[in-house]
Amino acid sequence: MKKIYWYEPWFFIFFGIFHLHRIWGLIDRQAYASFWLYVMESKGLFYFVLMGILAGLCVLGIGTFFRNLHYNYWWRWIYLCGGYVLFDLFAIATGLNFWHELLIAMFEVNASYWNILWGGFILLGAVVFGLGYYLLWRRKRK
Repeated sequence: MKKIYWYEPWFFIFFGIFHLHRIWGLIDRQAYASFWLYVMESKGLFYFVLMGILAGLCVLGIGTFFRNLHYNYWWRWIYLCGGYVLFDLFAIATGLNFWHELLIAMFEVNASYWNILWGGFILLGAVVFGLGYYLLWRRKRK
């Protein structure tokens, strides 16, 4: 039987907000890049709390996908992208060199691709946030 679990809308709403915060990067590139590079390199309390939440949600989503393997909704396939997020978190936490170089390039404030890159994340965030809100509405309707 198909069921929308209580946490599923909040999963998408959280990831949507997390991606939408990147609007800050379009407003003030330098402050945005400096903040996130500092967070990733210092690995303080904020870093570990945020990474723990992100990792926990990804594991929960992937688990939900496989637990409902034969009767999934179409949007549960998105949970499999959590594998990428988990790799990203692992690569940042362990300091994988090639990943660190990629992140440095992503946060290059003078890059011609800045608006396209971060605008894409913002668009993704808007879609995911909208999906979360839709699932919340649909769950309350039942």
